[in-house]
Amino acid sequence: MTFTLTPPDVATGAPAATLDADFYGFQHLLTDAEQRALREIREFLDTEVRPFADDHWDRAESPRHLVPRIAELGLYGHAFPETRQFDNSDVFRGWVAMEISRADPSTATFIGVHSGLAMTSIAVGGSDEQRAEWLPVLARGEQIACFGLTEPGHGSDTAKGLETTAERRGDSWFLNGAKRWIGNGAFADLVVIWARDVADDQVKGFLVRTPAAGFEATKIERKQSLRTVENADIVLRDVVVPESDRLQRIDGFRDLAVVLRLTRAHVAWQALGVAVGAYECAVAYAGARVQFGKPIASYQLVQQKLADALANITACIGMCVRVSQLQDEGVQLDQHSAMAKAFVSARVRETVALCREICGGNGVQLGGQEQLGIPAGYGIARYFADAEAVYTFEGTYDMNSLIVGRAITGISAFV
Repeated sequence: MTFTLTPPDVATGAPAATLDADFYGFQHLLTDAEQRALREIREFLDTEVRPFADDHWDRAESPRHLVPRIAELGLYGHAFPETRQFDNSDVFRGWVAMEISRADPSTATFIGVHSGLAMTSIAVGGSDEQRAEWLPVLARGEQIACFGLTEPGHGSDTAKGLETTAERRGDSWFLNGAKRWIGNGAFADLVVIWARDVADDQVKGFLVRTPAAGFEATKIERKQSLRTVENADIVLRDVVVPESDRLQRIDGFRDLAVVLRLTRAHVAWQALGVAVGAYECAVAYAGARVQFGKPIASYQLVQQKLADALANITACIGMCVRVSQLQDEGVQLDQHSAMAKAFVSARVRETVALCREICGGNGVQLGGQEQLGIPAGYGIARYFADAEAVYTFEGTYDMNSLIVGRAITGISAFV
């Protein structure tokens, strides 16, 4: 048995076919316009991203040549009135995040940092003038942005422990501090830096245009997860930012928390995509790998693992769809996105482990399945490794669980 990848037919204009992993057909909740857009996006991912993802991952290099094509498809600007190509729902935007991660979690992270964290920061916290200046430029991919919140000594406790400072002198701000694990930070043109105002002790956001005097970004090497994402250590030494480049509608961490809530739900979708990609690898491998004279897909224990993996995926799709529906209805709360991110990323960990087991010893190698008739990009190792980073970022499982616990009990367990 061989596995053949057949991209959707873009000539017919028909909606995209549902994925085999979409067992309950949730994709049918999308509008016709959203499904037509999804068809084109999926073809791009299946032909220009997934087949080459292992190579980029192995070399730890971002496929920057894809930036114009990603912009052409509208993938940076779907969420914002100034840049969206058509009216669309948060369910659609979440589904797209899943599809990108299904092809390559690193590419999904690159796009999520640029259009999710950075552009959403400007959309939520920027003045009308800042939105007009930056959102179209970023949506066209003419400049790449990143989001600088996490610090060497602070991740989960940034609400109280942020050490990067901002001091106003006249019409300028002076930023000092350090940031760590900043996705896209090694090459970004615009860096959204979060710092504590020394005057009022409130968190504020700043748009740092690079290169800038006193700004240093160093690529983090030897990563074992999301290797294609060019994370950076950033040091700020008296970096001068004019008042006009301070995010004018950010008055404290509560405003930043709005950005994190909106993006956290989409990270749940992204985590789901890791599981879907791994599941597709496992199904392809089980059908092509012959042991004891027949495909391993015919054995009960393999079928049990596939059934468990698909059940996890189906439950996660249901949760992701609902949390995005809540956003579309304008009633999504922190605990809703936190529960989705915690639950889905934990189930994804289980799912990729099941799928790697199915692939046996071949499950620890990047690619190398072509001799079985499986196309490039259908090796399980990349998904297995990338699931670990997705499980951790945008709030660890523990921290997101405590957000839900606070909603249940009315008592914060953070401090």
